[in-house]
Amino acid sequence: MHPDDPSAQKLTDARPTTPSDDAASTERTTGRHRASEPSRRALLGSTPVRVALATGVTCCLSLVAVATARGNDDAPRTVEPLAEAVADRAAIADERASRSLDRDAAPARVLPSPTAKPTPTPTAVRKVPKKPVKPRRPRPVAGLDQAQMDNAKIIVDVGLEMKMPRRALVVALSTAMQESNLYNLASDVLPESAEYPNQGSGSDHDSVGLFQQRPSSGWGTVAQLMRPSYAARAFYTALNEIPDWQDMSVTAAAQSVQISAYPDAYAQHEDRASTVAAALTA
Repeated sequence: MHPDDPSAQKLTDARPTTPSDDAASTERTTGRHRASEPSRRALLGSTPVRVALATGVTCCLSLVAVATARGNDDAPRTVEPLAEAVADRAAIADERASRSLDRDAAPARVLPSPTAKPTPTPTAVRKVPKKPVKPRRPRPVAGLDQAQMDNAKIIVDVGLEMKMPRRALVVALSTAMQESNLYNLASDVLPESAEYPNQGSGSDHDSVGLFQQRPSSGWGTVAQLMRPSYAARAFYTALNEIPDWQDMSVTAAAQSVQISAYPDAYAQHEDRASTVAAALTA
């Protein structure tokens, strides 16, 4: 290009001046390469700069809108992780709240109770069944043997059970001594009587038992009269029906019940009967 060419001269004139000659460059290098505060304000206040800033803000808002729209398209993929994150944060918040000293309705922590040790069951003591104590048989007195004494005891026990006085016991014992010698006798006339426990037999009509009472006279059945306790009770019941029997002699009282053919025979047994009654009621 020729130096005299006007276009070349224009290009030469258009070249920038050196930095040292440019006042604006001098200002920019002031303060560690930063423009002074008045220059910045003047720059921001200029119309071209304001237009550029507005344009930039609009572009940013457009990008946010596009990102939101795209996010809505992918909602099934993004909402779930977000919900999980929110739930995790809520769980962490709850956990922190449960550890707080200011919690009001925090659930109490229930500690498991220690397992109680079972109480040992005491070993069962085997109870040895007691042997039934046999009633002591009364010792015979007044020349009686053991069988006679056992029958005498039954007569006395029934009288005491019926609350009969001592004199009634003596009357009953004297009667049984005379009638059967204090043995429970069957009858040869009544073969049935031999089927029951007995201590011998007699032959005075149908008389049976300790008091030789007759079933045909209404004293009871053979089975009943062969039981010493029943025979004694029947005698005391009949004695109580005799008016003023307590004022009678032993012989008269016994005869009033038995209606025997030998009314004076009972008197001979009174002393022995009194001894036996005393021994059994002592």
